Amino acid sequence: MAVGIFDSGLGGLTVLDAVQARLPDIPFVYMADSAHAPYGVRDSDDIYGLTCAGVERLWAEGCDLVVLACNTASAAALRRMQESFVPPDKRVLGVFVPMIEALTERQWGDNSPPREVAVKHVALFATPATVSSRAFQRELAFRAIGVDVEGQACGGIVDAIEEGDMILAESLVRSHVDALKRKMPKPQAAILGCTHYPLMQEAFQAALGEDVTVYSQANLVAESLSDYLTRHPNMLGAGDASKYLTTGDPRRVSDRAAQFLRRSISFDAA
Repeated sequence: MAVGIFDSGLGGLTVLDAVQARLPDIPFVYMADSAHAPYGVRDSDDIYGLTCAGVERLWAEGCDLVVLACNTASAAALRRMQESFVPPDKRVLGVFVPMIEALTERQWGDNSPPREVAVKHVALFATPATVSSRAFQRELAFRAIGVDVEGQACGGIVDAIEEGDMILAESLVRSHVDALKRKMPKPQAAILGCTHYPLMQEAFQAALGEDVTVYSQANLVAESLSDYLTRHPNMLGAGDASKYLTTGDPRRVSDRAAQFLRRSISFDAA
């Protein structure tokens, strides 16, 4: 009955923590493609190939349902995977839709035409690949009209977090927020469009100001996954054990993960 969680590195652990807290009786298999991280500077074909390989590894672990806890993979690969790669008995879900549902105050399955919503000016902080894909804007357009989204490609933040350099990460957050504000001086809401960024949420909030609502993904994805499994209990796969897998050096990744979450995690080679 295991569910797979895939990320290019350690950022998806923020999602894993939230889904484990929300669904404590379900085993989760976490797959970090650390050997190829970060994805945010790769082209779409490269991201697609790497994401497919990671998802197949999770299928091999008995995870019929896989959540891409990686905004870059969700933006650059998910639609193509769903159209031509995922077989009928498997499912791959992304992390954009729960965020957009919260932003637009629309429930899952609301297929009514797009309508005006309260928020008009939205800042999107994400990796270069996510910003250039415009996947967030495309999904938002299915649900809302009249929303101005300004994307800010946040180079360097993921690398700094993966290396455990939070001082550099905070400095980069301030720099990217300043750059965003030069393009959109008064955003009403900010989307942290990378699963690493919740670790820097306080820094983003401080740089943006208290009047900006900051949306982070982990809890939203956890609630969405819980709802999905209630409606589709048959998608719980045959896997019966929680584990952590990486394409990188397991010892190094385990050490970084312990710094990342401030608790011990032991990764195995994928």
